[in-house]
Formats: sequence, C-alpha cells, structure tokens
Amino acid sequence: MKKHFVIALACFALLCCGKNGGSAANGPDVPPPPPVTDTPGGNGNNDEDQKPGTLDNDATRRALEMGMGWNLGNQLDAYEESPSSKNYLIPDENIWGNPNVTQEAIDKVHAAGFTTIRIPVTWLGKIGPAPDYKIDAKWMARVTEVVGYARNAGFNNVIVDTHHDEDHDDGHWQDLKGAAKDKALNEKIKKEIVAVWTQIAENFKDCGEWLVFEGFNELNDGGWGHSSEFKANPHQQCDVLNEWLQTFVDAVRATGGYNSTRWLSVTTYCANPVYAKYLVMPEDKAGKLMLAVHYYDPSDYTLGKTGSDGRDYLPYTDWGHTGAPGYKHAKYDEDYVKEVFSMLYENYIAKNIPVYIGEIGCSRRDKKDTRAWAFSLYYMEYVAKAARTYCLPAVLWDCGGKGVPGPEHHYYFRHDTGEYYPDAKEAVDAVLKGWFNNDPSYTLQSVYDSAPVF
Repeated sequence: MKKHFVIALACFALLCCGKNGGSAANGPDVPPPPPVTDTPGGNGNNDEDQKPGTLDNDATRRALEMGMGWNLGNQLDAYEESPSSKNYLIPDENIWGNPNVTQEAIDKVHAAGFTTIRIPVTWLGKIGPAPDYKIDAKWMARVTEVVGYARNAGFNNVIVDTHHDEDHDDGHWQDLKGAAKDKALNEKIKKEIVAVWTQIAENFKDCGEWLVFEGFNELNDGGWGHSSEFKANPHQQCDVLNEWLQTFVDAVRATGGYNSTRWLSVTTYCANPVYAKYLVMPEDKAGKLMLAVHYYDPSDYTLGKTGSDGRDYLPYTDWGHTGAPGYKHAKYDEDYVKEVFSMLYENYIAKNIPVYIGEIGCSRRDKKDTRAWAFSLYYMEYVAKAARTYCLPAVLWDCGGKGVPGPEHHYYFRHDTGEYYPDAKEAVDAVLKGWFNNDPSYTLQSVYDSAPVF
C-alpha cells in the first residue's frame, strides 16, 4: 500500500547488526508478549469451543514473538510518480510529505509498545541496468541506517521488503501480468529478482535472525483481483508469482551467513488472504518461511474510494454489527474477519506455518464526528483482538505526513520526532489493547459486545 561508499556501508552494517548478528542493540531487549489465553471463536455466535486452544508449535511461538507491529510507511517506499519528471521512479524519502525518519522517532514508536517494525523499501530507479542490476550505494546505506535505528531502539523483529517495485499497470519492473504472457520477460525479471535480493541479503548477512526479509509487497496486475484477465484464469499470474517466490527464497539462502536460517516471508496475490488458495509455499531447506497477508476489508471503509468526480471519499462512518444500513458497507463485518482469520489459522498456523498480517489499519476520521470516530476505534480494536485470538501478528500501517482525516490517511507518529499526531494515541492504544490485554474477561466476545451504538 502507499499514500502507500562500499567500505562505509560495510562498516555501518556491522555497527547496526553486530558481528555475531544476535544482540547488538543499544537498547533493552523487548520482553516476549504474554501468552495467548483466548481460543479462536466468539463474537455473538457462542462458538468459543469450536476450535482448539493455542497450539504448542513454532507458528504460535513466532506469533508471540512478533506481537503487534508498526509500518514505517510512505518513507523509504516513497518515489517520484510523475512520468514527466526527470526523477521519475526514483525513490525519495521526502517526496510524499514526510521528513527524514530519525532514531528518536523509532525509539518512541518502540516505547509506545510495538514489538515488530516493518520497513517498506522501494528500489525502482535505484537499481542499475542489466545484467548487474547494481543498487545505488547511498540508497542501500540509508536503508541500512534505518534498519539500524530499529535495532538500536530494541526491536527484535524487523522486516524489510521490496515495496512499490510491483507493477500495477504503471511501468514498474515487477511486471506480473507481462511475465505471465511472455516467458522471456519472466526470465528477465527473475534474473533481476536474484540480483536485487542477492545484494540486499549480502548487505545484511551478518545481521541476526531478528531481521526478516519479505520478498514482495502486493503483486498483482493492477486490478487487485478484479481484472478480466485474472478472473478468467487466476492460475496464469499466480503460477508466475509462485516462481518468483521460489526465486526469492533461493537467492537469499544462497548468500549464506544468517541468511541461511533467517525467517523469510512470502505473500499471496495482492497480499490478499483470499488468494492464499493459489499460493504454493516455496521449498526451503531451512524450514523458516512465513506467510504475509494484508487486511483492509472493507476497503471502501478503511481506505476510501474514488467517486464519479475523480475525488477520493470515505463513504461510510460505521462498521460492524451495530452499524446502520446505509452508513456501512453491506459486507465484511465481524463474521468476515473471523472467517478469514480462521482460514489462516486452520490452513497455516495449525500446520505450523507462521502467518502475519503485514498491514492493517483504518483511515483516520475526525474526532469531532463522534460516530465515525467511535466506529473507527472499534474496527481497529476488534481486528487487533481477532488477530491475537487467531495467533496472527499484525502490523499497523502508518504513512505519517498528512495531518487531516481523509482517504488513506493513516498518520499516528511523526516520523522525525516520534510525537503522536493529534488524537492518534487513542487509535494506537486500541490496537495495542487488542493484542496485549490478557485480562481473562477481555475476549473477542467482550470487544464485540462493546461495539458503538448510535
């Protein structure tokens, strides 16, 4: 999602990662989250006993290690979008309205209670021409520096990806639609995937297993699962995506060091959990793969939509079973959250494959609109509590920058000072409560029962 020196670089990598890769953070270690006490189920259907309790497996343990996370959005993933600009497709940390991120800001995000940080990174125009596809050294150094901020702050789970490199009919190099039609293009893109991920992996190979690599972000043809081509034959593009996922895993593992055993994450088509049915998990001798998905349903409510006049709107104020018809989307209430999260639990967690939700969120509402504000907080708390209930770590999308409510406005912390934007702390507290509150009386059912009524 969006709005969604070689010697020096090597030395800095050792400083931020530690020669032995394990615990070079300057800050204190993050204590493990408390154990899950809920069993999946609940929310008005009296089905608390329909699924097993917390499983004693690596997938559940990984969920507890990751907990509730935060995305450094619209920062290292920002880039020049205008084809008329001489800097078209060049990543630029400030171009989408954020100042440079600082150590101070990341320290405060960690102090707020988040236990995972996802650092989306766009590479695009910082990648040189074939056949070497050399990544710009200064850009790699800045990415390394920000990863160092996260580790210094005390984050024991740091995720780095390739973000906005995917082509959504906008000329980016990860052209899934084109590769599905052209074998030669597919082979060319796979060579670039190998080159890019080999360089990223080599740069961070001495960093311990606290660093996670996420191969891709939201790969799709620009139709987000609704294009006529995808509907006609989903396997055509998804089979190529599966090839790319294996290519990513093989490229990282081949670099050795901690890359031989660190966690790697793979994503579904569009990062939508619904399309997990087309995903083939790559082969991995290390056995350290996670599934990453995003959850923004219903997107008209959480992200907004474009009207007939071309402007973006937030068409709904309400969400959930107490929302009024006409004020909310007709689908995707609490039962749908349960349905999707239960599917992930049964198909992956129960089979010892960790899953995390790499992006969650709800576009900010004006607190003066008490109805919209109350429902937005309820949505965030319910989704966070459901994620905890189903052993799914989640990562809050924060794009900073924009300081007024509106479509795709997910601003919580200033990325330069780490201070909260006005009223943002309430939303942050809602998601942290949803994940970390272990009071036996605080269940998915109790959150459901506390939904706003107007």
